[in-house]
Amino acid sequence: MIKRPVTIQNNMDMEDRPIAHLVQEASQYASQVYIEVDNKKINAKSIMGMMSLKLQQGECITVVAEGDDENEAAAGVENFLSGCN
Repeated sequence: MIKRPVTIQNNMDMEDRPIAHLVQEASQYASQVYIEVDNKKINAKSIMGMMSLKLQQGECITVVAEGDDENEAAAGVENFLSGCN
């Protein structure tokens, strides 16, 4: 299992559909991918779950990945959120 703290750098404005793109990024990997915020742990492959988080630019979250490609999954989601994609 990989856990990486990430500060969101991408603009998460709903008009730009960043949550849908985040779910697409997470869905590319076989590993289970979660976003942890406060006491919530949400499946990053679930559009409804991710929309419930209301992520904001500058917010600190934790990316959790577990599975065969967990390193790649954690790095891909981290890169997306930090604007390095």
